[in-house]
Amino acid sequence: MLPDERRQYILDKLTQEGRLIAKDVSHALGVSEDTIRRDLRELAEEGLLQRVHGGALPASPAMGNFGQRETIHPEEKIEIGRSAARLVHEGQVIILDGGTTAIQVARHLPSTLQATVVTHSPRTAIELIDHQYIEVILIGGTLFKHSIVSVGAHALESIRRIRADIYFMGVTGIHPETGLSTGDYEEAQVKLALSNQSAETYVLASDEKLGSASPYIIAPLAQVTGLVVSHSIDEAILEPYKSIGLSVISPT
Repeated sequence: MLPDERRQYILDKLTQEGRLIAKDVSHALGVSEDTIRRDLRELAEEGLLQRVHGGALPASPAMGNFGQRETIHPEEKIEIGRSAARLVHEGQVIILDGGTTAIQVARHLPSTLQATVVTHSPRTAIELIDHQYIEVILIGGTLFKHSIVSVGAHALESIRRIRADIYFMGVTGIHPETGLSTGDYEEAQVKLALSNQSAETYVLASDEKLGSASPYIIAPLAQVTGLVVSHSIDEAILEPYKSIGLSVISPT
């Protein structure tokens, strides 16, 4: 089998099964594990998969910058934002993340809602300017321009002073085995800190993120309360998450 054929086999198998074990592929193709590991490394460098110990997982397509991510499944993100906003109650302290789906949560909060919203995203904060009854607390720090959010020691110190009722987390990867992940180490640390300071954490789970992984782990799935998804997600895709006790919120 030619190298290009072997790599296509790897990508096809990853699509079909959702994960790949290097040893199994080497046996199936009759080549060494070193050969398969080299293939995985090259495919990972091209952004076509995410290497993990012993094999690979599908790479998240949500790894682009903010502007690029705005073009991925925009209608689905609106639907998720609307469903997430229904989980909010009067008087709560709410943490909103900085992703493109979190912005849809902000846009769907009722104009009459009296609450406090904490965010480390200037973009999210701007969405709430016309909500006259919402107090907005903007967490400062070093601006991570890729995602337009604050990160770093100053942000982490500010987060430790907050006790929130609910946090809507944005991620780039959600996988039943490896948990929640994103594409930047410091951003992962901020997301974990925000979750630690909230009584409940709901992950905004658009279709392209489910079953995929990114380089930096935020937390295991046991860290969160549930997922907010769109109506179009197949039940078979959601079953592994429900089986470990996660609440799955979808439009009714």
